[in-house]
Amino acid sequence: MMIRRLVPQDAESYLSLRLKALQNSPESFGSTYEEEKDYPVDKYKIRFQSEDSLTFGAFENGVLVGIITLVTEKRIKLRHRATIVALYVSPDMRGFGIGKALIMEAINMAKELQGVEQIYLTVVTTNKAAKELYSLLGFEIYATERRALKLDDVYFDEDLMVLFF
Repeated sequence: MMIRRLVPQDAESYLSLRLKALQNSPESFGSTYEEEKDYPVDKYKIRFQSEDSLTFGAFENGVLVGIITLVTEKRIKLRHRATIVALYVSPDMRGFGIGKALIMEAINMAKELQGVEQIYLTVVTTNKAAKELYSLLGFEIYATERRALKLDDVYFDEDLMVLFF
């Protein structure tokens, strides 16, 4: 497995995996498949050149099987923070440490960024495996947002977690 920052040439592979993520785990994301299915590939080509949003991919035999994005803050009072979003690993590749490796890549990148002191993320409260992994890596729950997401007529609570370093 290889993990690296995604570049514009990865945009089509990313979009394909992102749409699968939204279909396979709709409760885990703030966006929906219906909202993103018509997004142009160029949106991601541009995003992958940004210094404010760093997206990493895990590749197995040249195929993108996992993704994670680290978003940095630019406002003066918030520059000490970064946020992990959009972590996803293909279901057939789970259990091999790919999610952990992606999170570690994001954490290590955040530590290299000037001024970043803490990383935030949110996780649906029922996603026990993800919460255990985040806790293992030092993230702590600091709040629970009730009814954070609503899909059809079902609400999902989210735990808000932070890692200080």
